[in-house]
Amino acid sequence: MRSALVALCLLTTAAQAQTDFPTWLRDFKQEALTRGISQTTLDSALSDVQAAPGVIELDRKQPEFQDTFATYLERRVTPRQIARGQALLLEHQALFDEVEKRYGVPRQILAAFWGLETNYGSTMGTTPIPAALATLAFDGRRSAFFRAQLLDALAILEAGNVAAADMKGSWAGAMGQMQFMPSTYRRYAVDGDNDSRINLWSSLPDALFSAANYLNQSGWKTGEPAALAVRLPVDFEWRYARLYYRRPITEWQAAGVVQANGAPLPSQAGRAAIILPQGALGSAYMVWDNFDVTLQWNRSISYALAVAILAEQFLGATPLPRPEVTASLSRSQLTRLQQQLTEIGFDVGVIDGLSGSKTESAIRRYQAAQRLPEDGYASPALLQHVQQAYETAMHAGKLVSTVAKPTFSDPIP
Repeated sequence: MRSALVALCLLTTAAQAQTDFPTWLRDFKQEALTRGISQTTLDSALSDVQAAPGVIELDRKQPEFQDTFATYLERRVTPRQIARGQALLLEHQALFDEVEKRYGVPRQILAAFWGLETNYGSTMGTTPIPAALATLAFDGRRSAFFRAQLLDALAILEAGNVAAADMKGSWAGAMGQMQFMPSTYRRYAVDGDNDSRINLWSSLPDALFSAANYLNQSGWKTGEPAALAVRLPVDFEWRYARLYYRRPITEWQAAGVVQANGAPLPSQAGRAAIILPQGALGSAYMVWDNFDVTLQWNRSISYALAVAILAEQFLGATPLPRPEVTASLSRSQLTRLQQQLTEIGFDVGVIDGLSGSKTESAIRRYQAAQRLPEDGYASPALLQHVQQAYETAMHAGKLVSTVAKPTFSDPIP
């Protein structure tokens, strides 16, 4: 009950900032008509729509605790998930042959996206997309983005690709077996089964052709890996492990880097980087340009690695030891770390409890100054180390920032 009241308050605040939802919806429909959306489509999609407080609540909600990479992988790359994907690759072999031949994207990669996005089409979401997008467009936080997505969703309905009642998906507007946003649908979705409709819910050819088209147009390089587990030498310089520090394979080989199973690195691959999803104490992965393409689909490093790992398991790769479960920071703890780093002279940019490139850079600078392994990883041990440095600087009167300090006992807004 309390969460519903909070969501209603958020929605009321948004309404006060602009107008009431029925008035907003009336004005939006007028705009849609000027953009070529018919009254029939508007009636079918939006006639009974009301603002959904639950959608606003989900949009505002940020988890306090984030999964470690090990936990993330354990939940998504399971024996059952692998076996199901292998069975579907065999069942739809002819279809995967055709898609791979046309777009150059490996079948196992497409199957991995399919499995991670919707568990092979079994969990596509049940939220009515027009209602969710209308609610988010009405809300003030990201209204311009979701207004554009709603217009794209209506254009999809106008084209007759799916009935309004069947346009369901996630609360944020992602749809179909590959969870495309409406704008992605309009730009990249293709008619894979040649029935003159593009239905990403019930047509697997449409879903797979569309996903492959998206990856191909995003720059997928045929024949190049996305990611590969590697073993680093004992004298590895941790400062070189970062996503966009790309070196030729020959240089990594000369530095003593090999595959996790001890085999040499693939000689035919292009320039690659090494990343440490759980810092210097966790597993290491080599990534190529195709990893960047995967990140265009979903900006999560853990997600992109899970795609590559699941794809390799489909091919019968020897299962790697599970990554070490190293502890992670909660959002409030990461906020504290950012705050204290900034105040002792290592600016992280926005203090928001989210680990981005600026926070990673600040951590690396601090680690270098303290002669710690420069892995950029926000660990509990690092938080403790920074806490001690902060207290020393505070007692010496050497804090360099006067930014407002958050109240760590309170929920993160």
